[in-house]
Amino acid sequence: MGKSSSSLARLLPASLGLILGLLILIICFIFSISLGAAKIPLEDIFRSFLAFDVSREHLIIRTVRLPRSILAILVGASISVAGALMQGITRNPLAGPGILGVSSGAVFSVVMAIFLFGVSTPSVYIWYAFLGAGVTTFSVYLLASWGRGGATPLNLTIAGAAISSLFASLTSGILIVSQRTLEEIRFWLAGSLAGTEEGIIIQVLPYICIGMILALAISRQVTILSLGEDIAKGLGQKTIAVKLAAVICVLLLDGSAVAVAGAIGFIGLIIPHIVRFIVGVDYRWIIPYSALFGAILLLFADICARLVIQPQEVPVGIMTALVGAPFFVYLAKTRVKK
Repeated sequence: MGKSSSSLARLLPASLGLILGLLILIICFIFSISLGAAKIPLEDIFRSFLAFDVSREHLIIRTVRLPRSILAILVGASISVAGALMQGITRNPLAGPGILGVSSGAVFSVVMAIFLFGVSTPSVYIWYAFLGAGVTTFSVYLLASWGRGGATPLNLTIAGAAISSLFASLTSGILIVSQRTLEEIRFWLAGSLAGTEEGIIIQVLPYICIGMILALAISRQVTILSLGEDIAKGLGQKTIAVKLAAVICVLLLDGSAVAVAGAIGFIGLIIPHIVRFIVGVDYRWIIPYSALFGAILLLFADICARLVIQPQEVPVGIMTALVGAPFFVYLAKTRVKK
């Protein structure tokens, strides 16, 4: 009786937190559709779904604002969950798709595909993003393992920074040589949700859904693994299989996000830390909370990106970097251990 009461006492606040987060997400979603170069009243938003006509406001809502807001939710959730999984399996507080170079590798692979093969559709970007993210993940882990002490959090961070810098330099070199490639992806490269179409969402949705479902399925195992590999093996866990499943999740989620929105940094670093402060170390809660909070943060950042220099807009990747860079410095100073 006492044990069940204790479990219920922990379950209720966490569930209420998800409900509250969902309400905040809905509010941000409505504001995301309403605000921009053209401010649209709430009644027009509801009317566009209940009684759609071909008016300018309804077309903006259905063809521009709605797909963009949905994509912001999907991308924010994907990057955050990918970051949470990376921090869990590496036990590295600085792990994240951007910090460990995974996003840079995916971006470089997409840029190479555009430069060499003239690829121009997100449905093809996805496969090159998966390839780049996979090669980078393997390279960072291999490079970190060669360091003194093996793949420690510090070695992973240093290896990730080195690989990220390498791919960023190679990407810049290609863009300097090829003006055509630069013009085609200039805004995407900085991290952008502009120009989102319904077809793009449909193309990436299956990969994101598979990644999310798999992340939830291994959340209990990731919790045990995050306590230490020796503890996990002592409890009979197949750590290699868990790590492989987590890497597949990261590739699906971050590869999809990069393919449609470019390199949006720091969300995968920030959100898991905020979530752990709220729900603790149980990844059965960290995964859904990260998805929810990541979606909220990217939606809010996208709203700010549209409003800060109206009628123009700032790439959303710049807005997330303004928040994320100081947070990274704080973590580097207080949390990294050899």
